[in-house]
Amino acid sequence: MTAAVRSELTRLGQPRLLLTWFGLMALFALLVNTVMVSFVSGGGSLPPGAPGVAFPTLVDLEAPSGLMAGLAAASNMFGIVTLSFWAVSVAGDYSSGLVRLLVAAEPRRWPLLVGKVGALLVVTAVATTVAAIANVLAVTPMAVPAGIDTAAWGTDVVAVVGRTWLDLYLSLVVWGVLGLVIAVLTRSAAVAISIGVGYVLVVESLIRMIGDAPAEWLLGSTLNAVAQGGTEAIGYGSALALAAAYVILGLVIAGAVFVRRDVTD
Repeated sequence: MTAAVRSELTRLGQPRLLLTWFGLMALFALLVNTVMVSFVSGGGSLPPGAPGVAFPTLVDLEAPSGLMAGLAAASNMFGIVTLSFWAVSVAGDYSSGLVRLLVAAEPRRWPLLVGKVGALLVVTAVATTVAAIANVLAVTPMAVPAGIDTAAWGTDVVAVVGRTWLDLYLSLVVWGVLGLVIAVLTRSAAVAISIGVGYVLVVESLIRMIGDAPAEWLLGSTLNAVAQGGTEAIGYGSALALAAAYVILGLVIAGAVFVRRDVTD
């Protein structure tokens, strides 16, 4: 098992891959914080259910947790990046034919999948850390000139940063598992990214327009609730339970297909 994780980490450690992944996380943190500070300080308001964004109010931004508010606001963007790289990592094994060599070397396929997930969890944790650092570096110099009171940001900094990091990381894991499952089923990174992103950001937005639809229990709503530490529609505990259920179901499906499917074609 450890050998499988190390093997996957070695292949994931390609400088081009990591620079792209971490660079996108830092870029989105910078862009979202820039827009968020300008938007919130200007008194703007988003329409209900606006896809891909969840800006805080000015009161929220001036609270102790306001320092890390950009991570929750950009959680869907970070999620898309994470889904994409998990999908690319999985689908790349099929397109390159590497999966055949791996299966030949390790006939028990489940350790290969566990090793893949374990390695991706590690890299996702690093990517989350990069996003958190970029968020702090981006929002700190912009807030005061925009007229945002940052006096409360010095309260419980370690707890605020740690809790926000964990919430974002857990939501990104679900995003990643979604990309992994679809990539295992389709063997295509492009299809996995299109389906995953299209469902969460487009299909669920349409479902929310239906008045009686239980939108708060959908995957996208769950991910937002986890990243934000709970919402009015769904509490943090319920969101975590739903997220865990989605992850377990996804890994069971991916595991069953990966173990049983013929990889010689």
